[in-house]
Amino acid sequence: MPGSETTNGWNGIPSLLMTAGPTRKMPPTASVMDFFQLFVPDNVLKNMVVQTNMYAKKYQERFGSDDAWVDVTLTEMKAFLGYMISTSIHHCESVLSIWSSGFYSNKSIALIMTQTRFEKILKYFHIVAFRSSQTTHGLYKIQPFLDSLQNGFDSTFRPSQTQVLHEPLIDEDPIFIATCTERELRKRKKRKFSLWVRQCSSTGFICQIYVHLKEGSGADGLDALKNKPQLHSMVAKSLCQNASGKNYIIFTGPSITSLNLFEEFEKQEIYCCGLLSSRKSDCTGLPPSMLNNPDAPQSRGQYRIKMKGNMSLICWYNKGHFRFLTNAYSPVQQGVIIKRKSGEIPCPLAVEAFAAHLSYICRYDDKYSKYFISHKPNKTWQQVFWFAVSIAINNAYILYKMSDAYHVTRYSRAQFSERLIKELLGLEDTSPSH
Repeated sequence: MPGSETTNGWNGIPSLLMTAGPTRKMPPTASVMDFFQLFVPDNVLKNMVVQTNMYAKKYQERFGSDDAWVDVTLTEMKAFLGYMISTSIHHCESVLSIWSSGFYSNKSIALIMTQTRFEKILKYFHIVAFRSSQTTHGLYKIQPFLDSLQNGFDSTFRPSQTQVLHEPLIDEDPIFIATCTERELRKRKKRKFSLWVRQCSSTGFICQIYVHLKEGSGADGLDALKNKPQLHSMVAKSLCQNASGKNYIIFTGPSITSLNLFEEFEKQEIYCCGLLSSRKSDCTGLPPSMLNNPDAPQSRGQYRIKMKGNMSLICWYNKGHFRFLTNAYSPVQQGVIIKRKSGEIPCPLAVEAFAAHLSYICRYDDKYSKYFISHKPNKTWQQVFWFAVSIAINNAYILYKMSDAYHVTRYSRAQFSERLIKELLGLEDTSPSH
């Protein structure tokens, strides 16, 4: 081995305690709506109907009656969601483009509901109409939906042993950004929240969501969060609150990686492998000699290791120094990084595993992030809601691809959304859109 200093031996970690994959077998005849309603069932939609009607009533009591308003129904609420989800495929700046005569018009679905009625529902749409006297959380208007969604994620899927904590790509549609004028961009409000996920690195299924609100520019705001590893540590603990005792292996980026966090997780039988940065990571307790670059020139694939029990600190060179902290992989096990131009580069197994699992998540983001709902409301809770719905649809598609129903219909990701939109709108056409 190129370089090693050890204290005690590496004992290894136990295997996964449960079988990974879907927890229930969906029939070959299951519809796209059946998969979506694993996460957004009718009782959740009915609550949206009740809360929206309650909010409309209270709003009109305060600001004057709205003669054009009639209480929304469950059928209309499903259609309302269908229209919003359609923006995940066509990526129009405004959902109202459906009723226009322009490029993004869609007469086949525009006939189900008038634009005027849609705008009325959009005006009054709510998940929680009123704040209770005990509520202090900034996400109170959406928290019941997020809790229900989390219960759906937990009950329908068991992730593989390897998972990743990261921020998914949820920014503005790049095509829209490229065509926007500078004035239009300035008018669009900057996101006031940050969203992290714990994601299965074998399937892409998102197991847990954590939303951090930017409640101001003070010490606890999102701007401060980017520079405070201890707050990222809080995010990691929240994302892994349901992961203890299952022998999961969690991959983390530099802002989360820290010795204290990894040791705390190990006590909960959660094991970690993270990229380390002297600038972004909390390096408390780590030997300074491993955080400084050696004076002697290094060759590609050369590395140094320090061990303490199961914990290994690895410094690996590949056109630059990369540091990894792990208690999930033996530092003496060899791996390899394959580059198209330079061929195979030797490395510890932990480095190979980190690169492989992060590469999968990047491919997932490239494939699925373009299907996020592109409607951009000004209200933060609504932004979070539509991102959460987008994640639910992606998860539903992953379960669909692992089911017998996929072998019958074989919908692509775009066709899956097209079919869901038709079923939400109550259209009879059952053929996939090409």
